[in-house]
Amino acid sequence: MDEMKNNEMEKLYAETFQTIQVGALLHGRVIAVKPDNVIVDIGYKSEGYVKREEFTDEEVRTLRPGDPIEVYVEQIRDSEGVMRLSKERATKMKTWDVIEKALRENTPVEGRITEKTKGGMTVDIDGVKAFLPSSQIDTRIIRDLDSLIGRKMLFRILKVTSKRSNIIVSRRVILEEERAHKRVETLTRISEGALMKGGVKNITDYGVFVDLGGIDGLLHISDISWGRISHPSEFFTVGDEIEVLVLKYDQENDRVTLGFKQKHPDPWSNIAEKYAVGTRVKGKVVSITDYGAFIEIDPGLEGLAHVSEIDWSSRPKHPSKYLSVGETVEAVVLKVAPEERKLSLSIRQTKPSPWQLISEHYRSGQTISGKVKSITDFGAFVGLPEGVDGLIHISDLSWTKHIKHPSELLKKGQKVDAVILSIDPDREKIALGLKQLEPDPWIDKIPAQFRLGDEISGRVLKMTDFGIFLEMEGGVEGLIYSSEIVQPEDGAPLKEGDEITARIIRIDTEERKIGLSMRNVKRQDQ
Repeated sequence: MDEMKNNEMEKLYAETFQTIQVGALLHGRVIAVKPDNVIVDIGYKSEGYVKREEFTDEEVRTLRPGDPIEVYVEQIRDSEGVMRLSKERATKMKTWDVIEKALRENTPVEGRITEKTKGGMTVDIDGVKAFLPSSQIDTRIIRDLDSLIGRKMLFRILKVTSKRSNIIVSRRVILEEERAHKRVETLTRISEGALMKGGVKNITDYGVFVDLGGIDGLLHISDISWGRISHPSEFFTVGDEIEVLVLKYDQENDRVTLGFKQKHPDPWSNIAEKYAVGTRVKGKVVSITDYGAFIEIDPGLEGLAHVSEIDWSSRPKHPSKYLSVGETVEAVVLKVAPEERKLSLSIRQTKPSPWQLISEHYRSGQTISGKVKSITDFGAFVGLPEGVDGLIHISDLSWTKHIKHPSELLKKGQKVDAVILSIDPDREKIALGLKQLEPDPWIDKIPAQFRLGDEISGRVLKMTDFGIFLEMEGGVEGLIYSSEIVQPEDGAPLKEGDEITARIIRIDTEERKIGLSMRNVKRQDQ
């Protein structure tokens, strides 16, 4: 019985061998999906199998008995007497037929870029690898080739070797053909004044090149915005689709000049009516420089808040200490110059003037406290809480001392009390006095303490060409005139710090001066 069955099987295989040959392409149907292979019925009273690894996981999940499948005969009988089939080789054979037909008929094929190689990239066309040379990738240089990997595109077959071992394809040819086709269509629409859409193709320092469809137009940097612009990349990136206005079309030289800002009215055309002097506006800080901050109050319309108009301080800091880019601020229009396309703004005038507060809160004769902000040859500036500085003039430092420089009494950062002598809000000045904290000793005290002819002792403070300044009792200074100086008998020259005796020969309360003499002094004579 078993022998009869074997004979029938052998007869069946023999009939199949006479009909089917290795390398044949057959249409079959899936019988079953096994863990290691897929069983396929190819007719001819015979079955075969395809290895499971030739299918993706997704294909295996969707395969059902009865599904049609095309296979390639790899072996009539393997070691177990079963026909071995291949789905991959069947697909490749069909693909090769498609590729050769595309070469003959000059038609495109779809493929997927899989990797970079030396001199180009590899393209997968339904399981068949092709070579895409670098010169055939695009009509322009592609900086980031990695961005193309995995993308499906159309290619033109340039060459196929006779043994089907090598294929060369081009994407550039496809792009050039598309560009030529678009160019014909674009030429029917392009005209001066027309609004057109295009893709940003390239960005330079001086402008943007826009592909209008087979024709490139130049959008100059000066035609991008009505406002200030440093570089076109502030507005566009390569690949952006934008709408532009055709400003000029030179058919003879095939040049197209484009505009972007011209799609909107010039904001400077009616600025004098819209933003009169004194108008309060809100805007965004778009740029900060050493001399001020630019504030955009309308699209394409910027005004400058000069550093002196940002804060009420008499010595303002760098604008970046007050403002940051992107911040929304309020300002007052100071000046409008449409012909110069300039708009002056003030931020500080949106706040009360500190001099207004000073005039309201302070009066002459009032004592205030503050820190010494700076020292000059003529006096010292003292900072007040309202953010303004008052000046203590060198002449208002002391009633009795001869001050050559304010640094002799004051230091930067020192906290001092002072008396307000005068306030001038219009000129933004406030005068302070240090000596006025005490009564003027020249009115009563000094005339009562010192009299003409009195002999006094004191310490030498300064030696000058016109005399010697002597510090007397109570810190009062007197001047020994150069003609009234008597050198010591021992011949040693006088020097600062020496204790000497002198006689008062002049008292001038109006000029606040005491004149001294070393002549005819009894104490020295004794």
